[in-house]
Amino acid sequence: MRILLAEDDHLIGSAIEQRLKEEAHALDWVKDGESALSAINNLDNSKGYDVLLLDIGLPRKDGFHVLQQLRASNNSLPIIIITAQDGVDERVKGLDLGADDFLVKPFAMKELLARIRAVSRRHQGTGKPRYGNGILELDPVTHRVSRADVDVVLTAREFSLLQALMVRPGAILSRSKLEDHIYGWNEEVESNAIEFTIHSLRKKLGADAIKNVRGVGWMVDQNT
Repeated sequence: MRILLAEDDHLIGSAIEQRLKEEAHALDWVKDGESALSAINNLDNSKGYDVLLLDIGLPRKDGFHVLQQLRASNNSLPIIIITAQDGVDERVKGLDLGADDFLVKPFAMKELLARIRAVSRRHQGTGKPRYGNGILELDPVTHRVSRADVDVVLTAREFSLLQALMVRPGAILSRSKLEDHIYGWNEEVESNAIEFTIHSLRKKLGADAIKNVRGVGWMVDQNT
């Protein structure tokens, strides 16, 4: 997933950034509310974000105002509030303004990851914790990928790219959309990285696992 983190605490932000990148997510990190809104509304961001991790005590514009402005503009981006404010009134206010979940600092990273997966599934309209199309099965919790019930070991980048395709079997994703899934702002996009990763995935999963639609992009088959 491509995730936007709005957090002004450097230590907390760095810890989240490191863990999410270890989990093969693409992360963009901003440190104030105005920058969060600019990132979301950036017309150059062709894919958009899958989840926003939103601190309440942000400078320039606090998290409640960011949340309120996004929902007032009918933006349905899944939003998880992360904050040190643990009062009931703060939780109620955030949820009433349209947040999808609320996590109080300090929190365990594995809980944050589980909540990200949960709100993403709800946003996609599915309760399934795994993705499959009758040929491949991918579990984002355990990072397990299998074909015909045989486990296949993937690198973090291979897993991230395959997950982007498995979320919507039958949908064609272009090079730029796949790059959005596996690269954050500060990461250099390597030449032919997508082709190299797909070639590696086909060697591990079979030549028919990922199909190329010439001049358009790549896809995995719909459920068979």
